[in-house]
Amino acid sequence: MTSAPPLAASVNAPAGEPLRALRILTVNTHKGFTSFNRRFILPELREAVRSVSADVVFLQEVHGTHQRHASRHADWPPTPQYEYLADSMWSDFAYGRNAVYPDGDHGNALLSKFPIVRYENHDVSISGPERRGLLHCVLAIPGGGELHAICVHLGLREGQRLQQMHLLCRLLEDVPADAPVIVAGDFNDWRLQADKVLADGAGLKEAFVAERGMPARSFPARWPFLRLDRIYVRNATSHAPEVLANRPWSHLSDHAPLAVEVRL
Repeated sequence: MTSAPPLAASVNAPAGEPLRALRILTVNTHKGFTSFNRRFILPELREAVRSVSADVVFLQEVHGTHQRHASRHADWPPTPQYEYLADSMWSDFAYGRNAVYPDGDHGNALLSKFPIVRYENHDVSISGPERRGLLHCVLAIPGGGELHAICVHLGLREGQRLQQMHLLCRLLEDVPADAPVIVAGDFNDWRLQADKVLADGAGLKEAFVAERGMPARSFPARWPFLRLDRIYVRNATSHAPEVLANRPWSHLSDHAPLAVEVRL
């Protein structure tokens, strides 16, 4: 596993009362297009994401740049998609570029209402054309503490996913044992192996499993039956997990977003 150098300078944690709870949202943006790329809907997606009022948003399949799409769509934003989604609501954002091609690039991103003091994008691509990464961000939270947030998008093949999960566990070995951790994103884990691997290897607990006994059905968005997306926590508890599968969400991506309250 390799990683890029830190891309953000450290800052002091915000003062005030210690943070007790925060709202989390994870969504595979499908690069700003509806299923099968029929329509560009990033402006509608931005309004939907803002309506959740999440403190931290985990994004997968988000474009940094794409010259051909920018020339074809009049409402293509002049800034990277993650910056456009952050708008004036999330003061900090980080981007982990995973796939690069002639027209542009895409990867994972994280939007935060708290300062992102440092971040690294860890390359966990295994073999073949799929490029995958773990975007590890450290947030300075009120009261002087740090929160580790890792945005995940794992491979389509089972063997790749298992190796990537073990790399995630290795990454978490370097995180302070008492630090709160949130890991969220598109795990592509339709065979339901991640929960045991990540519980045994990193002490992670999944939000929907903790409350309902099974991961959430999140794919495809209009009629979810595959359990691909997850929200895991460590040194924290999850409460009131939701699958956002109704309109407008069902028409904004091929994945239904997940939301949860995390208490520290």
